Amino acid sequence: MDGQEEKRKELRKKAMQLPLTPGVYIMHDSTGEIIYIGKAKALKNRVSQYFGSEKNHDAKVRKMTSNVDWFEYILTDSEFEALVLESSLIKQHQPKYNILLKDDKGYCYIRVSGGEWPRVTAVLQKEEDGAKYIGPYLSFWSIRETVDAARKIFRLPDCNRKFPQDFGKARPCLNFYIDQCCAPCRGRVSLKDYQEAFQQAMDFIKGGSGTSVRELTRRMEQAAEDLDFELAARLRDRINAINKLKERQKVVASRVEEQDVFALAQGEQSTAFEVFRFTGGKLSDRESFVTEGCQPDGESRSEFLRQYYAIRDRIPPVVTLDGPVEDQELVAQWLSEKRGRTVRLNVPQKGSQRQLVEMCRSNAAETLAQRSGLAGRDASALDELRRLLGLEKTPAYIECYDISNLQGGENVAGMVVFENGRPLKAAYRRFKIKTVEGQDDYGSMREVIRRRLGEYRAHQAQGDGAGFGRLPDLILLDGGKGHVAAVQPVLEEMGVNVPLYGLVKDDKHRTRAIARTGGEIAITSTRRAFTLLSTIQDEVHRFAIGYHRQQRKKSAVSSTLLSIEGVGPARAKALLKHFRTVGAVGEATEEELAAAPGMTKPAAAKVYRHFHSEEAQPQPEEAP
Repeated sequence: MDGQEEKRKELRKKAMQLPLTPGVYIMHDSTGEIIYIGKAKALKNRVSQYFGSEKNHDAKVRKMTSNVDWFEYILTDSEFEALVLESSLIKQHQPKYNILLKDDKGYCYIRVSGGEWPRVTAVLQKEEDGAKYIGPYLSFWSIRETVDAARKIFRLPDCNRKFPQDFGKARPCLNFYIDQCCAPCRGRVSLKDYQEAFQQAMDFIKGGSGTSVRELTRRMEQAAEDLDFELAARLRDRINAINKLKERQKVVASRVEEQDVFALAQGEQSTAFEVFRFTGGKLSDRESFVTEGCQPDGESRSEFLRQYYAIRDRIPPVVTLDGPVEDQELVAQWLSEKRGRTVRLNVPQKGSQRQLVEMCRSNAAETLAQRSGLAGRDASALDELRRLLGLEKTPAYIECYDISNLQGGENVAGMVVFENGRPLKAAYRRFKIKTVEGQDDYGSMREVIRRRLGEYRAHQAQGDGAGFGRLPDLILLDGGKGHVAAVQPVLEEMGVNVPLYGLVKDDKHRTRAIARTGGEIAITSTRRAFTLLSTIQDEVHRFAIGYHRQQRKKSAVSSTLLSIEGVGPARAKALLKHFRTVGAVGEATEEELAAAPGMTKPAAAKVYRHFHSEEAQPQPEEAP
């Protein structure tokens, strides 16, 4: 570790000697391999940042800098020249810590198998297997979607069963019961009907939905004239299925004729990028990428755009993004020069373009969720919360605190933990307030946070990183900006840099805003982050108030037994442990009381008289 620190100081000293001019810097490891390439407007400022305090870096940058043995640099006349050179060098050397995208856009085909019962599938390669191949096509996503749609509309099988060999050998699959397959496996579909449906599916794939609907409509009308109403009804159902598909496609239509839409979603250790490509106002292609590490959004978008268009030939006139791009003017200039015409970078704030961006972002979150094993909704909510609060990384581990008391009595607190958007009940904790008298929520919250962080230090000293030995990515308090202002000094005093926010409720006890020092961030009920925050706030309130009620109940029970002469705290506790409830103590005989642990015959007689004396009035337990 000392060696690494010495190396860091040496590299920082070298970086501080760099000129304040544009250029490209190249990081090498101890073997001489290039591990990162970047560009800078002022080389000295940019490069020296890498070897300063690690607190300002994410995990990816910390890992990269720990592997840097030496660096070199190339001066350029302008920042734009540095950007062009950087892109060229990254493409040439493929450094491991840059965002790297593989050019996997090969050709794809539609495969039509032979035989009397043909099948149609989308494939990436042609093979010498006797099948007929249609193509090549560029977008595998588009071809796969078209083939899947044709199979569903015309109710063709997508299983591996062979016909007629497998007729009647097994029950039909789920697709038959949801009306997406005619189930030839039952042996009840004629060869003529199957081949007719298959030919109509091929017409749909080759000619598109418009041509297919016109031809099916003509045949339906002819069948009706010939009084073949069964055929006419079958054709009508296929026309309706195509029209429904067209309606669904309108959801992702664009008023901009040609554009690419980009969005990203960040997880704890990786970033997902989604690309929607539109031509003729229709979604023509879709691509998903997942890269290791997380950077600030603006940097990620900038680097991704440059890497993406370095491996793509088509650059549209409009590139629509879900947020700002670092060096936006330079990136737009670079894209314009590559295209030969002006390219505009657009960040929509409302309207249909904004809806497209949100849809693209939801798909990025779903891709990230599949990679990390989360639910898509949870990944999307956490990424949205990260953006809303301006956090450097996704808050995968969240702690939330609430104080509960009754006019200052039985003062307690509850802590709930949400990991990856779900409650982690094994990590929940309860606190009895020890240093605060009366109703002082601010003082109580300060005590709880100080005790929690004290436990963190103790666990760290023992090398224990579980439970209290792990710092959260985000701390939430059930309260407004007053709570945040009261607790923030505790974090600073203990040297803990964790984002701290409050959850503010409206007069109907529903979450309405996020509090921070100096103001509030409004949240709407339509956002997934709102649902997550409401769930957390409801859960911490339930947990804290449940503990408070439990303490009040114990207090009421203890006071009942302690009012009996000869029964102290230890004896009252022993009686409750033995008989379970105060009611059971009152129903016990004098002999049963005397036989209880810690009891004597005189004490048993006093307890018995207390509950059976005519003058004794029952003491009801306090209602929860």
